[in-house]
Amino acid sequence: QVQLVESGGGLVQGGDSLKLFCAASGPTFRNLVMAWFRRAPGQEREFVAAIGRSGTIAVYADSVKGRFTISRDNAKNTVYLQMDSLKPEDTAVYYCAARFTPALSQLPNDYDYWGQGTQVTVSS
Repeated sequence: QVQLVESGGGLVQGGDSLKLFCAASGPTFRNLVMAWFRRAPGQEREFVAAIGRSGTIAVYADSVKGRFTISRDNAKNTVYLQMDSLKPEDTAVYYCAARFTPALSQLPNDYDYWGQGTQVTVSS
């Protein structure tokens, strides 16, 4: 069983930066593909970024490419999302997700484990 706990959300102004953290329980973290999704009010859950097990491969949604960076530290069982040049449209609850299947996926239904979410609010 994998448990995920996100932190780092908050209220920032447009153009600011914020870093999200997702801590995973258990000794199997290095076998997990990790991803970030987000859900804005009244909208569907949206893919943000995913990273492979070794951390050398990552994919991003077009809406965040060049502004957000996903990374991981397998020694600390933690995945990060560095968010720069934030925009009001980035406002959402951000979720960390994980799966053991090695291929990266942008589909929420492909992920087996989810955190509780952390709120990010960007003011204009």
